[in-house]
Amino acid sequence: MTMTTFTRRLALLGTVFGAALAASTGAQAQGQLTVYCGVQEDWCRPMVDAFEKATGVKVSMIRKSSGEIYAQVKAEASNPRGDVWWGGTGDPHMQAAEENLTEEYKSPKLPELNEWAVRQWEQSKGRAVGIYSGALGFAYNTKLLAEKKIDDPKCWADLLNPKLKDEVQVADPNSSGTAYTMLATLVQIMGEDKAFDYMKKLHANVNQYTKSGAAPAKATSLGETTVGIAFLHDHVTMIVEGAPMKAVAPCEGTGYEIGSMSIIKGAKNLDNAKKWYDWALSPEAQKLGAAAKSYQVPSNKATPIPPQAPKLSDIKLINYDFAKYGSSDERKRLLTKWDKEVKAQPK
Repeated sequence: MTMTTFTRRLALLGTVFGAALAASTGAQAQGQLTVYCGVQEDWCRPMVDAFEKATGVKVSMIRKSSGEIYAQVKAEASNPRGDVWWGGTGDPHMQAAEENLTEEYKSPKLPELNEWAVRQWEQSKGRAVGIYSGALGFAYNTKLLAEKKIDDPKCWADLLNPKLKDEVQVADPNSSGTAYTMLATLVQIMGEDKAFDYMKKLHANVNQYTKSGAAPAKATSLGETTVGIAFLHDHVTMIVEGAPMKAVAPCEGTGYEIGSMSIIKGAKNLDNAKKWYDWALSPEAQKLGAAAKSYQVPSNKATPIPPQAPKLSDIKLINYDFAKYGSSDERKRLLTKWDKEVKAQPK
């Protein structure tokens, strides 16, 4: 064999191998999806398993609180690693939409959704959609409260009771969408000055600012704290499992979340991201929430509402301004003020 012939054959083999590798890589890319999940692991995992079974797409799932996911999406903006951000409170989704960190997408499932879910899509200019809703509140451990001989708290004001010093747990609003919802809720109920005065006083009773918004519900169920502030459905999950707890919708009124979903700007698996988006809005997918003992109100009108879910019609809900409190400037301003005036204060 001459050197010329050998060189030609080597070049041909290289071309064939390169084409095969490219085809293999392309096929692999078409079958992948990275999901940033903002709900509890017990709900994230069944969603991934069901989607993989329905589509054959291999999903890599990362579970974090909604504030952490927002920070990650922003940090990765120049080289996105995630494709879909599914779940978590809507405010950081709205901020991401405003900052052009997420993609516009109009799902064919949109006409099947409740009005509040569609309004989230409209206010975000097509970059976020509602997938569930749930009201904010608190719960107390009935055994601990009785032992400490403390009256049952019924209102936000009752959490300032001096007998509850170091007995209240809530998340940090920088990492938790739940806690940011509380911050924004109190500002809307009381006015900003009185709300921050309230949170400064509450600070003396807080034993820990957790990273996850649902963590205080779990801590209350275990008797690690007497009172936990979280979404009511997170408390209900613990109560259904037999925890000695009572959930409370505060008498002054309370805010609520529109748990949301967004496609990340520059998603490397955009077609599969849209497949997940459409599928996640279907009744079949949304039924998995109740099966995972997550008792939010689903956004698809055809999805049965879990009987355990707190009835929003029975709760004094405020007219929560998602556009204002989901805006980038307002979130940053309030979080900076909370860090300086509340968290930094001595006990």
